[in-house]
Amino acid sequence: MAILIDDTTRVLVQGLSGRIGQFHTQEMIEYGTTVVAGVTPGKGGTTALNRPIFNTVREAVEETGAEASLLFVPPAAAADAMMEAADAGIKTAVCVTDGIPAQDMMRVKRFLRRFPRDRKMRLIGPNCAGIISPGKGFMGIMPPHIYTQGRVGIVGRSGTLGYEAASQMQALGIGVSSSIGIGGDPINGSSFKDILELFEQDPDTEAVMMIGEIGGPQEAEAAAYIRDHMTKPVAAYIAGLAAPKGRQMGHAGAIISAFGESAQEKVALLSACGIEVAPNPSSMGATVARVLSPTRDAA
Repeated sequence: MAILIDDTTRVLVQGLSGRIGQFHTQEMIEYGTTVVAGVTPGKGGTTALNRPIFNTVREAVEETGAEASLLFVPPAAAADAMMEAADAGIKTAVCVTDGIPAQDMMRVKRFLRRFPRDRKMRLIGPNCAGIISPGKGFMGIMPPHIYTQGRVGIVGRSGTLGYEAASQMQALGIGVSSSIGIGGDPINGSSFKDILELFEQDPDTEAVMMIGEIGGPQEAEAAAYIRDHMTKPVAAYIAGLAAPKGRQMGHAGAIISAFGESAQEKVALLSACGIEVAPNPSSMGATVARVLSPTRDAA
């Protein structure tokens, strides 16, 4: 089992006809992801990578049964593309686009709240690396060869640190059940808590690696959820221990503006909740190994 994507998930790509969309979609297809269609307004009736292109997401869903969408859409059109996917009945959407205005994401969040719980689309991102269930499929821009199939979940705001954790774990013979990049923007579709709930419910995930960074309250909310509800061990790493207060560092969400948003404060909060925190990025894999049960999760 895995969360959000497996070998049966039927995926469409919004922006498949573009150069970047085709590059990453080709990798997804070669990995075994079930890519069934693309969507580019005005190019309906054509094909790309031997997949049909539709003018609208609704047409693609009706014709192919697609249930998940990956968005390679420019920032100015990304909000409309996300809302179009939700309106068409897509269950999971992954938006890798960087530079989407915060006001546009507020509009998307308000739109998604209109749907009843059983029809509400789960949005991952924006500004994220995507999602992968090793050996089953992926939606995004990550290098899939560094992920070994296993029983440890990864959730993080930073795509590259997620890659680093997976690579370190692979070197230690520790596999991944699913890895989810929630994105580094201040307003995103899914929080740490949202993904931790899925890992807690997944019988094939036995531990979780959470990768946070400075800025925003999500890590503090996740710490409280882990303390009160998680039965599985969680390791963590928080980037930005040397970041000065009030200065944006990398991601748009990585700016300290309130108590509890610096890396030091987040480390203290996580530690107080019984979560083992890696002291530096090179020790993420070793920290996961320490929190695992005696039966090691071998590759």
